[in-house]
Amino acid sequence: MENKVENQVDKVENKRMSNTEGDIENEVENKVKTQIDETENKLETKTEDDIENKVENKVENQVDTAENEEVSKTEGDVENEVEDKVENKVKNQMDNTENKLSRINDVESEIKSQLESKVETGSIVGNEIENQQKQEDILSVSHTGSGGLAAAKEAVGLGAKVAVLDYVSPSPIGTTWGLGGTCVNVGCIPKKLMHQAALLGEAIHEAATFGWQLDPKTVKIDWEALRTSVQNHVKSVNWVTRVELRTKKVEYFNALGHFKDAHTVVGTTKKGEEKVFTAKDILIAVGGRPRYPDIPGAVEYGITSDDIFSLERAPGKTLVVGAGYIGLECAGFLNGLGYDTTLMARSIVLRGFDRQMAEHVAEEMQQRGVNFIYEAKVKKIAKQEDGRLLVDWVDKDGQIHQDVYDTVLFAIGRRSLTQELKPENAGLKLIPETGKIDAVNEQSNVPNIYAVGDVLHKKPELTPVAIHAGKLLARRLYGNSTEKMDYTNVATTVFSPLEYGCVGLSEEAAVALHGQDEIEIFHAYYKPTEFFVPQKSPDRCYVKVVALRHGDERVLGMHFVGPNAGEVIQGFAAAIKCGLTIPKLKSTVGIHPTVAEEFTRIFITKRSGLDPKPQSCCS
Repeated sequence: MENKVENQVDKVENKRMSNTEGDIENEVENKVKTQIDETENKLETKTEDDIENKVENKVENQVDTAENEEVSKTEGDVENEVEDKVENKVKNQMDNTENKLSRINDVESEIKSQLESKVETGSIVGNEIENQQKQEDILSVSHTGSGGLAAAKEAVGLGAKVAVLDYVSPSPIGTTWGLGGTCVNVGCIPKKLMHQAALLGEAIHEAATFGWQLDPKTVKIDWEALRTSVQNHVKSVNWVTRVELRTKKVEYFNALGHFKDAHTVVGTTKKGEEKVFTAKDILIAVGGRPRYPDIPGAVEYGITSDDIFSLERAPGKTLVVGAGYIGLECAGFLNGLGYDTTLMARSIVLRGFDRQMAEHVAEEMQQRGVNFIYEAKVKKIAKQEDGRLLVDWVDKDGQIHQDVYDTVLFAIGRRSLTQELKPENAGLKLIPETGKIDAVNEQSNVPNIYAVGDVLHKKPELTPVAIHAGKLLARRLYGNSTEKMDYTNVATTVFSPLEYGCVGLSEEAAVALHGQDEIEIFHAYYKPTEFFVPQKSPDRCYVKVVALRHGDERVLGMHFVGPNAGEVIQGFAAAIKCGLTIPKLKSTVGIHPTVAEEFTRIFITKRSGLDPKPQSCCS
C-alpha cells in the first residue's frame, strides 16, 4: 500500500514543471484521500459481529483440533495444551490485527507528512502528552466501562481528541480481565450466558414430556466446557473493543489513573511507569467492585461475581451471601446448573424493587430447590483439611450454626472506585457513605469533571443507562446538542430462573407519591402455553400494572414475572415513555399465544377482590 501511495506522489511531482503549485497540491491531496478512503472502506466492511464471530470460530476450531489430537494423552495434559493453544491463537489474532492497523496508521502519517499538511495530534513524550490540538477539545476518560467507552467513541466522532485509561486490579484470588468494564467481563454478558445454560438444562428435563427420548438422569453440566465457552466469548469482545478504539483513533492506555489536579490525570502502568494526561474535560467512569464483609476468612476464602464466571473448578455446594439482584441471579443459575445452592439474606430480597414481585421471585426460586436463609449473617469462614469451607453463621435469635460448603460467594453490595482516583487533589466531593458523586447532568462539583455509570449518586446502576448518558454528555460537550439524560422510567430485568422485568414505579412508591385512593393496581396470574405440557403450576407467572385511578389513568409502572421478561418489558417501557394509559392498554390487541399479551388482558384490580388466577388460555 505504501509503495502505491509513493508512486502516486512521484507521478504528480514529475508533472510539477507544467502545472502550478496549487494544482499539484490539489491533485496529490485528492489521490491520497482516495487511497485512504479505500483503506478505511476495507476496514469498515468487517463489522464488529464479523470480527467477533471470526475470533470465536477460530478459538472453537482450535479447541476442537487440539482435543482431537490429544486422545492418547492424559486429561490434564490435554486441558493445559488446549488452553495454551487457545490463548496463543487469540493473542496472535489480536497482534496481527493491531499490526495491520499500525501499518495503515504509518502510511497515513507518511502521506500527510509528504503533503506537509497541518494535522492536530497528541503524542507521548517522556512521561507527558504534548497536545498540539487545543486543550478544550480533549476528553480524558479515567477508566472505562461501557459508559466511558460510549462517551469516548462519541466524542471522537465529534472531532475531540480522546485519551482512555483502563486498568483492572486483580481480585483477592487473582482474577483479572480485559478491556470493556464490568458488563462485558464479569457482569451482564457472562451472567446471561450462564443463565441461558441453566435454562437449557431445565428444557432438557422437560423435553421428555414433548416427545424427546432423553434420560434427564444422564444429563449433567461440564463446568469447564461452560467456563471455557463463556470466557472465549468475553475475550473476543475484549479484542473487538480494542480494535474499535484503534480504528476510531481513541488513544488507549492500560494504566491506573488518579488526579494530580482538576485538569491533570496521572496514569500508572503495571510496571510502575507514569504518564501524565492534561485535559480541559475529564470523565470518570470507574464503576465499582464487590465488597467483602469484615469477618475472618471472607477475603482469604470467599469469592464474588468478579470470580465466578472464570472459576477454574466447579463451584460445587455453594453459599451465596446477599439477596440483591446479583445474589439472586448467581444463586439461580448455579442451582439451575445442578449445584446445591443456599442463599443467605440479612433482611429482605431485592431491596428497591416492588415488594410483592420480589417476594414472588424468591418463592419461585425456593420451589426450584434454592435454599433461603433469612435474617442471618456469616460470622467466619475457615478452610478444612479437605479444602472445603466451614462457615459459622448466626440467626436472628443469636444462635450460632455451622455448615460446610465448597464455595462461598459474597454479593453484599459494591463499593465505588472513586477513592482510588485521589479525588481530593481535584477538589472533587464525594458522598461520604458511598464514595459516589452527586452530579447534576453528569457534571460534578468541579465544572470540568464529569461522571457516568455506577459512580453516580442515586442513579440506576445499569449498563444501558451509562452508555446512553455517556453518549448524550459527549454530544453536549463537543456537538451542538442540549439533550439531557432522563433517568426516569428506565426498564430493568432480574435474570432469576423465572425472570422479573419492570419499568416505572413500584406499588409502594406509587402509593407513597400519590396516596392509596389515587392508585389502581391491575394484576393477574397466567400460565404460558408451554407450561401446560410439563404440567407446571399456574401461579408461577404474574403480572401487575400500577396506574392512576382517576383522570387519564396514566400507567405509572409495569411488572412482569415470567419467561423472557426482559424481551417483554422493553416494548412496554417505550409505551410508558410515550404516556401509556389504561384505556390504551385495554384497547391493544395481543399476539396469541404469547406471554406478552397478558398485559393486554389484565382487567382485574386488587381493589375488586376478584380472583386473579387464570380460568382459560383462550378466553
